[in-house]
Amino acid sequence: MQYNPRRTSDQSGDMMATKSKTVKVRIPATTANCGPGFDSLGIACDIYNILELTLYSENYLHIEISGEGTEYIPTDDKNLVWKVIKDLIDITDAPYKGAYIKMHNAIPLSRGLGSSAAAIAGGLSAANYALNEPLDKNGLLKLATSIEGHPDNVAPAIFGGITISFKDADDIRTFSFLPKLALKMIVTVPQFFLSTKKSRKVLPEKVTLKDAAFNISHVAALTAALCTGNAAVLSYAFADKLHQPYRACLIPGMCEVFTAARQAGALGAAISGAGPSLIAFATENEDLIGQAMVQAFAEHNVDSYYMALNIDNTGVCLI
Repeated sequence: MQYNPRRTSDQSGDMMATKSKTVKVRIPATTANCGPGFDSLGIACDIYNILELTLYSENYLHIEISGEGTEYIPTDDKNLVWKVIKDLIDITDAPYKGAYIKMHNAIPLSRGLGSSAAAIAGGLSAANYALNEPLDKNGLLKLATSIEGHPDNVAPAIFGGITISFKDADDIRTFSFLPKLALKMIVTVPQFFLSTKKSRKVLPEKVTLKDAAFNISHVAALTAALCTGNAAVLSYAFADKLHQPYRACLIPGMCEVFTAARQAGALGAAISGAGPSLIAFATENEDLIGQAMVQAFAEHNVDSYYMALNIDNTGVCLI
């Protein structure tokens, strides 16, 4: 479907279609798991996609995309942003069938920084604003989780900060907070894609009670250290036995990159989301850590670059 905006006027005069107000939202990147917090812990990061949306009553669709992943993202009705917008239109029985969507993406695609979560949270939030907010943030989170399958990325994308999320019967609960220390995130992005589906396929269906207890204790220590600002505890709280050991085969040099990050001054390191990006956590020496991680990847013939990021404390917002 293609739509030409010049064909449509607003509701004040002669018109061929009714249109909504135009809204523009900013959506942060996210990193999930943070080592032991598998499918529950996430952080919003200060890289942003920008999404502009106008809804139309006519059955036309026009999508413009710039920035990251332009050549891979569909501009027809298969586009994920449009799909979730359509979901909210259907749920609210709103009188719209088409849209003008303009996206500028700064979040790398399929690199473990929540690009799909940003599309889901951004599309739902933009449509929600355009429809005069029929859902609150908790309603958006529940719908976003039903689409994404788990809340660890969509929760920080919607609420900002560090989020701990879990399913409670038919509801999704989340708690957002900011750490009591100036935490920096050094994300090293290798130049290859890794789909979440492929990354999940290598995980075992069952884990031992010993490994489960290991992760419970470490994610508890990690959360407590972030809430109290205890950097000493953070230095050993990022360890994981539920997913990272199994995903190492998909990310050449992963363990060596972790070691290089710690030796350069990082408090700890982990796979960002499902990978392949690797993320180090620190309070200083971001550039030294990033350079060391890039060098360790290079020793395994993997080209990469790093970004030193801060925590976004607002989540998706209207701009």
